[in-house]
Amino acid sequence: MPIPRDFINELVARTDIVELVNSKVPLKKAGKNYSACCPFHSEKTPSFTVSQDKQFYHCFGCGAHGNAIDFVMEYDRLEFVDAIEDLAGQLGLEIPKEQGRGPKVDHALSKDLYQLMEEACNFYQAQLRQHSDKEKAQNYLEYRGLSSDVVERFNIGFAPDGWDNLLSRYRDNQGLQEKLLTAGMLIANDNGKRYDRFRDRLMFPIRDRRGRVIGFGGRVFGEGTPKYLNSPETPIFHKGNELYGLYELKLKHRNPHRALIVEGYMDVVALAQYGVDYAVASLGTSTTAEQLQLLQRSAREVVCCYDGDRAGKEAAWRALETALPLLKPGDKLKFMFLEQGEDPDSTVRNIGKEAFEQHIDQAKPLETFLFEKLTEEADGDKSTLVKQAIALIEKVKDEILQNLLLENLAHKLGLNSSDELKKKFGFNSQAAKANPLGAKGLKGRGTPLRLAISLIIQHPDVGNNLPAQPALQHLSMPGLDLLIQLLDLTRNTQMTSAQLLEHFRQQPQFETVKKLSTWEHQVATDKLKHEFKKSLVWLSNQYLEQRYQELSLKQSHTKEERIQLQKLISIMKGINK
Repeated sequence: MPIPRDFINELVARTDIVELVNSKVPLKKAGKNYSACCPFHSEKTPSFTVSQDKQFYHCFGCGAHGNAIDFVMEYDRLEFVDAIEDLAGQLGLEIPKEQGRGPKVDHALSKDLYQLMEEACNFYQAQLRQHSDKEKAQNYLEYRGLSSDVVERFNIGFAPDGWDNLLSRYRDNQGLQEKLLTAGMLIANDNGKRYDRFRDRLMFPIRDRRGRVIGFGGRVFGEGTPKYLNSPETPIFHKGNELYGLYELKLKHRNPHRALIVEGYMDVVALAQYGVDYAVASLGTSTTAEQLQLLQRSAREVVCCYDGDRAGKEAAWRALETALPLLKPGDKLKFMFLEQGEDPDSTVRNIGKEAFEQHIDQAKPLETFLFEKLTEEADGDKSTLVKQAIALIEKVKDEILQNLLLENLAHKLGLNSSDELKKKFGFNSQAAKANPLGAKGLKGRGTPLRLAISLIIQHPDVGNNLPAQPALQHLSMPGLDLLIQLLDLTRNTQMTSAQLLEHFRQQPQFETVKKLSTWEHQVATDKLKHEFKKSLVWLSNQYLEQRYQELSLKQSHTKEERIQLQKLISIMKGINK
C-alpha cells in the first residue's frame, strides 16, 4: 500500500517515542535520556536508551536502534505498513491513499475479507466438533498423534464432504458470496454455479503476522489428489509473502533463538506436538526473499530443513542463493538434510524431540554448504570453483560474512589471504558499496566526511540556515551524495533524527544512516556546530585540491582555466601554510 511520504513524516513527528516505548517497556530517567533493560535481548544491566531530543532508541548491548516505526516493527514483529497502521490508529489518524502509484487497495473489501475468513475458520473448527461425519477427521488426527491442545493451538478444522457446506451459510446474501469468491473460499463454474473450494479435508488456517486468517490449506484424509489444496492468491493472501505457523511461533516465543523452516503444514504441527515449537512452513513454494526476511526479523538463526535427495539439495541451493544478498550482520543461516524418503513429521516421530534437535544443532552453516556444493560441481576444476564462488560472494552485502567466505575460498585455493585472492582474481564488493563510509564498529571522529554526516544525522539543527555549498556538488568522494542530501533536507526545515532516518528508509543509504545515527563521534555538545562547519571547510578545500590537480595535469588551458589555476595556486599556498 503506497503511503504518502508527507504523512509518514507527520506520523513520526507526532509520535513521542518516550511515551510509545514506555507503554511497553517501563523507562527510567537517566540524565538527558531514558533507559531500560533491552526488550530485544536478555540483559540484567540496562543498556537500552531512548532519546527525547532525537526521538530515537538505541541498545548498546545488541545494537538495536531506530525511530518509533522501527520500534513498533521490532517489538510487535510487524511489517512496515502494519506498523504505520498501528501508530496511525494510536493517534486517531486516517492513512491517506497515495494517488496514481502502485496497485489500488480496497481497504473496505479487505476488512470484509478478513472477517469472512475468520468466520470460515470458526465454521471449520465447529464442524470438527459437531458434524455428523466428524469421526473421520478426529480419527485421522488421532492416527497422526495430534493432541487436542495442538489442534486448538493451530485452530485445525474440518471441511465436510459436500458442495455447499460453507456456501449454505450465505445462501441468501449474494454480496457476501461474491466476497467469498474473491477470498477463494468459493468457486464458480462456467455456468455460474457456485460451490465450496474445500471439501472433505482437514483444514489448516493460515494467519498473517497480526493473527488474521488470510487463507487455508486443506489436506485429504486418504490418498486423493491433490494431497494439499491451498487458497489461491487473493487481495489479502500472497503465499510468497507469508509463512504458515509464524504467528503461532511468535505467540509461543517472543524472541526465539532459532526458527526452523520446513515444507508442509503437517510438519509444523507434528513438530509442535513433539515440543519443537519453532517451525514454520513455506506454503508449498520455494523459499522466497520475503519469507527469509520475515524469519530473519523473528530469529537470529534460521535453519532450512530439506529432504536429503537431489530435489532437497536443489531446493536448499535456491534458498541459499536467495538469502546471500539479504543477510545482515549477526544473521545465521543453516541447512539441515533428512534421510532420503523422510520428512520432519516422520523423523520426529521415529527418533523423538531430543535426537531431532541434535540434528538441528548439527545443521550445516551457510559457508559449509556453499563450498561443498561448489566443490562438487567444479569436480576438481579450480577455475570453475573460483568463478562460481566469486559470482556468489560478490552478492553478499554483510561485510563480515563476505570476508569469511573469501577467506574460506582463499584457503581452498592454497592462497595466503583473501587480499591475495582479490588481487589475483578481481573482486567487486557489494558490501563496500552498501557501506562506502565504513561506519561499522567505529569510534572516534573518523574522516571529516563521516563526522559531518554523523553530526547532521544526530543533530539536524547544525544544518539549519546553512548557505549552499556549491563546491560539494563537484567533489568526487564516496558518500558525499548522502551529505548533500542531508544538507538539502535540513537547510530550511526543522527535523528530528527520527524523521531523517525515515526519509532514507527506502533508499540505498538507509543502513549507513542507521549506523551513523548511533556512532560515537566524541564531539562535545557545545562544539557541535563548530566541528560541523570545520568538516565542511575541509571538504571544500578537498574540492579546491581536486580542481588544482585537474588543471595542473592539463597540457593546455583556456583563458578562464589559466585564471582559475592562478587563483587556486594562491589559495593552496594559504591552505598549506
